[in-house]
Amino acid sequence: MAKHASPKGASSVLANLDTMLPELEALYKDIHAHPELSMQETRTAGIAADRLRKAGYEVTAGVGKTGVVGLLRNGEGPTVMLRADMDALPIAEDTGLDYASTVTVKGADGNAVPVGHMCGHDMHVAWLVGATTLLSQVRDAWKGTLMAVFQPGEETAEGARAMIDDGLLDRFPRPDVTLGQHVMVGPAGFVAGSAGPITSAADSLQIRLFGRGAHGSMPQASIDPVVMAASVVLRLQTVVSREIAATDAAVLTVGVLQAGTKENVIPDEAVIKLNVRTFDAGVRKHVLAAIERIVNAEAEASGAPRKPEVTSLDSYPLNVNDEAASLRVAEAFRGYFSPERVKHTGPAPASEDFGCFGTAWQVPSVFWFVGGTDPKIYAKAKATGRLNELPVNHSPKFAPVLYPTVETGVAALVVGALAWLDAT
Repeated sequence: MAKHASPKGASSVLANLDTMLPELEALYKDIHAHPELSMQETRTAGIAADRLRKAGYEVTAGVGKTGVVGLLRNGEGPTVMLRADMDALPIAEDTGLDYASTVTVKGADGNAVPVGHMCGHDMHVAWLVGATTLLSQVRDAWKGTLMAVFQPGEETAEGARAMIDDGLLDRFPRPDVTLGQHVMVGPAGFVAGSAGPITSAADSLQIRLFGRGAHGSMPQASIDPVVMAASVVLRLQTVVSREIAATDAAVLTVGVLQAGTKENVIPDEAVIKLNVRTFDAGVRKHVLAAIERIVNAEAEASGAPRKPEVTSLDSYPLNVNDEAASLRVAEAFRGYFSPERVKHTGPAPASEDFGCFGTAWQVPSVFWFVGGTDPKIYAKAKATGRLNELPVNHSPKFAPVLYPTVETGVAALVVGALAWLDAT
């Protein structure tokens, strides 16, 4: 392939993209207004399956509970997997959009939980529907097999593993490459990625600290789990600052500290929930071991009646982009979008279970980012040093601008796929 050359079939496959945009916008708004929590994406999965069938794909639904796999066989050639995640978050949307979610569902505790697409997976579904439809319409421009995977449960690290455990590797052809993308804060119309680690490993833990309850006026009769928890939280801050080298990277965040129900009652226990992000297996092992050491030591120092309970809530693998495959995708992007719209980015501290597919199949995987911020707003925020004030993924106010985000994401999937599929 010549330097900065677009895949041969890209122009013909994407010729109908502009006329398809109103349909994709309507689809996006519909999914945005009807979000579904992880592993409950029945409506979204049904829409994805219906769109694939109409485009001529062999469709298998219910893979890993709510996952959908579509196959389009188009002669001899490579097999390319394109993936989109479908689940939303238990967050009340605060975007002010006229298609904003007002959905609430009953949570595990029986209380109402708001649900919103505050991470952009609704955009991912629209992108993959668009890309698969366009590729099906112009089959004389490429050869091979296209595999579309609409994945459930990314937000809980369940979905990819559930599909794999449900026989994904045995029931469907082994791809030559797995490709995925995510909308992020960044100027719309731009794509960004890099070879090597692209999203971090993540581990979420729950820690239960046990004490002995007493009246608030008689602390001498207690073993106070509140003080114990406070000491643990403060000491955990030293793991990254004092045990991890400056040349390495790690994030340790305590997001939940719960204890007691009344101001004059010392409770029996306290609960801490925390999250760890790392980019190196050795660093990850050290951080997790340090957490156990600190928690146990603080409990012993307090005279706790029981050892703390440390429970894993979820775990995401380190997502590593294959070097040769990443270069191939980047070259195709530069040829289609122009070099100025293709950026190099370092690894993001966000986490993904997309890499599970490539690891399970033992094939190269490439994951990249698509900007979703109004370019003028992004440029102004950057110029004034206020980028951190832009609503990010998982914010109640996160709302990608529709254009050119929709067309950029669809084009990126098509161009990425055609970098492998035999173009004619």
